[in-house]
Amino acid sequence: MQNNILVTGGAGFIGSNFILQWLASEPEAITNLDRLTYAGNPENLETVSDNPRYHFALADICDREAVRRLLAEREPRAIVHFAAESHVDRSILGPDEFIRTNVTGTFILLEVARAYWSGLTGSAREDFRFLHVSTDEVYGSLGPRDAAFSETTAYAPNSPYSASKAAGDHLVRAYHHTYGLPTLTTNCSNNYGPRQFPEKLIPLMILNARASKPLPVYGDGQNVRDWLFVGDHCDAIRTVLARGRVGETYNVGGWSEQKNLDVVETLCAVLDELCPNDPVLPHRNLIRFVQDRPGHDRRYAIDARKIEHELGWRPKETFAGGLRKTVKWYLDHDGWVKNITTGAYREWISKQYAI
Repeated sequence: MQNNILVTGGAGFIGSNFILQWLASEPEAITNLDRLTYAGNPENLETVSDNPRYHFALADICDREAVRRLLAEREPRAIVHFAAESHVDRSILGPDEFIRTNVTGTFILLEVARAYWSGLTGSAREDFRFLHVSTDEVYGSLGPRDAAFSETTAYAPNSPYSASKAAGDHLVRAYHHTYGLPTLTTNCSNNYGPRQFPEKLIPLMILNARASKPLPVYGDGQNVRDWLFVGDHCDAIRTVLARGRVGETYNVGGWSEQKNLDVVETLCAVLDELCPNDPVLPHRNLIRFVQDRPGHDRRYAIDARKIEHELGWRPKETFAGGLRKTVKWYLDHDGWVKNITTGAYREWISKQYAI
């Protein structure tokens, strides 16, 4: 077994931040298996492309033989599974790819990982881990006074995306309990930060505001999410991989519930300060309420006490601090923004928000 771990979907938003943090913080090498779909951007990892501890493999987790060959070649001591279709709106318009990647892909990855792990011996077999990165959306929607999601909250997914992630979670659990595969699962709240594809709320608002385009807010803007800075999430994953109890699930949250409208207005205030020469000021004048999406969950909230008490992890970043860092990153990386916002992306935004 070589001194490395394997990640899937490492060219995406969370995966690329994880790889960058891993190479800056850990001595081990890292292998990135990615299909490079629309949200997988090699530019996210340009700064480490020549690092001898970084290895990239262009492959699909649904390609069983490609995954098998890669495990045989790289001999990782752990797999961290990020690869997923992750945008609720896209899952509503076209759920097929979500079932393929999040359900079938996870199943194939588990099957190949099980065969690989079964062939290990001694400490290599004992130390191997399969860490599955999931979402709080599998738990459904909360009322305004409901207790936050804990690891024992019953699953109640309400979108094709969350249902596909829930199916993946159940498969991971089953492979541990049926076959003994040493699995770990993390369920995180809404991530934000650098390198996020601009279909998600915060980067979409940043780019639209800079371009003096409408800032589309679903419904009445009162939907609540718990916000987690991506760097804190990556640190939590490294913590769970290092010290998490096999077979357990850990909820990872930012202890920062925010209404969507408040997030947009706070972001606009930051842009007013950092971009005082933009054509439309204050930026909040660009906010437009649009028709709510079908089945829009009203509130998510994460109870992250288990990971805090068992593993000593807590988020370091405040929402205000993380949001400012995020805005500044997008302002400082105009080339990245121009490269990623293709014509197809613009057409999708226009269709989705009808503005």
